[in-house]
Amino acid sequence: MVDGQFDDRPLTIGFSDRSSQTFTPVRYFLFPVLFLALANHTSFSQTADSLKRELTVDFEMRPRAEFRDNFMLAASDSVMPEFFVSQRNRFDITYTSNRFKFHASPQEIHVWGKSGSFSRVGNINAFELYIEPHLTRHLSVRIGRQALSLDNGRIFSAAPWSQQSRAHEGIRLLFNKKVNTDLTIAFTRPYGKRFDAAYSPVASHQYKFLFVHHLKHQLNKHFALTTINTLEVFEKSIAPTQHYQRITNGGRLEFTHSGLYATVNAYYQYGRNAAEKKIRAYYIQPEISAGFEKMTVRLGAEVLSGNKATIRPDVTNSFVPLYGVAWKFMGNMNLFTRFPADVNDKGLMNPYLFALYQVSKKLSLRADAHLFYSQYPLEEPGKYPKGRYLGFESDISLNFKPIKQVEIIYGFSSTWAAERMELLKKVPDSDKIPVWSYLMISFRPRLLRLAKTTLD
Repeated sequence: MVDGQFDDRPLTIGFSDRSSQTFTPVRYFLFPVLFLALANHTSFSQTADSLKRELTVDFEMRPRAEFRDNFMLAASDSVMPEFFVSQRNRFDITYTSNRFKFHASPQEIHVWGKSGSFSRVGNINAFELYIEPHLTRHLSVRIGRQALSLDNGRIFSAAPWSQQSRAHEGIRLLFNKKVNTDLTIAFTRPYGKRFDAAYSPVASHQYKFLFVHHLKHQLNKHFALTTINTLEVFEKSIAPTQHYQRITNGGRLEFTHSGLYATVNAYYQYGRNAAEKKIRAYYIQPEISAGFEKMTVRLGAEVLSGNKATIRPDVTNSFVPLYGVAWKFMGNMNLFTRFPADVNDKGLMNPYLFALYQVSKKLSLRADAHLFYSQYPLEEPGKYPKGRYLGFESDISLNFKPIKQVEIIYGFSSTWAAERMELLKKVPDSDKIPVWSYLMISFRPRLLRLAKTTLD
């Protein structure tokens, strides 16, 4: 992981996974912002008609049993079939007043029956831990570890499916009036290695600094526009004092009218990658959906650009979908999550059809279908036939909510893989059908709520 120390004047910050690390650039942002926030907090309290305070404590216990056979999440996978149970225990503690908010989400992730161990602690950490002073009525600043859930989650998501979820550490300015917009400045630092990095919400990030501008505006009754623009700064592995950048620009246009929804999502990526190659890549996602009395149907496709055989050696066309989620768009089996490695730099095309049927107020059924094609042919002369078709995935899930605090989800997925999937090391034997199934129970009671309103 990258080193987060810049000089010999350390500032200790308590966002770490069971460790306390040091870094200094934050002090130039943190102290002026805190001073301004406290000053504004006092002035607002003096002018407000009343002062509202609220403290809530929620708890979630979420065990999930998973079974998989004949497919590999990573090329190093060797144990199949595999069955294991993971469990997340998380508190959500939130204090809010007129001009201030504090939020903490400590969590413990436990794993049974994985990696040759009957029971082990995957990680003890904080999913989120931040303060948010309101500088004005429409402007606030969020400081600390926080999730970034932007747009439909394809580029930035809190990754709610994963037990650890995903968060970033830094400062976020949020403005909400006629236009909703925010600016995030995030960073990484050395995280503790005492627990498994696979179950940390932050340890997988490789950037040194991350800058994100997000804007959402309702243009009129039918059209909405979202833009996301990012700049990532990475350290060179061979020369940590030198850096390279990756830039991603784009957004989404949405149209809604009488139960019909249509959208197109598009991004262009440029800069350089870790191999010093120039990036010239794109992502496109058109989709149309319609809602009926009890059913919603979505038809769309994803196109992630890749490299053709004649590409220049100093250029790459492989698009990386940053910090979003894959399963929401490319199937529950997560066959394609690490780009461009999972597609051998050849890009990916993913036509999909989703159908959601509301059986009753408590029970819903969802069925997804995906076709997978590489954008350019996978080539290994004499071993695999020319072509781009990779396979077909089917996902079925049941969602049952017997009471407000309890949610039970069961899912079953299977893939009819083409022989080319073996070349990508996603299945060991394309003649066998890969399967994945899970049962997850979420119990989320509210433990405490204290509210008070006083005249100022």
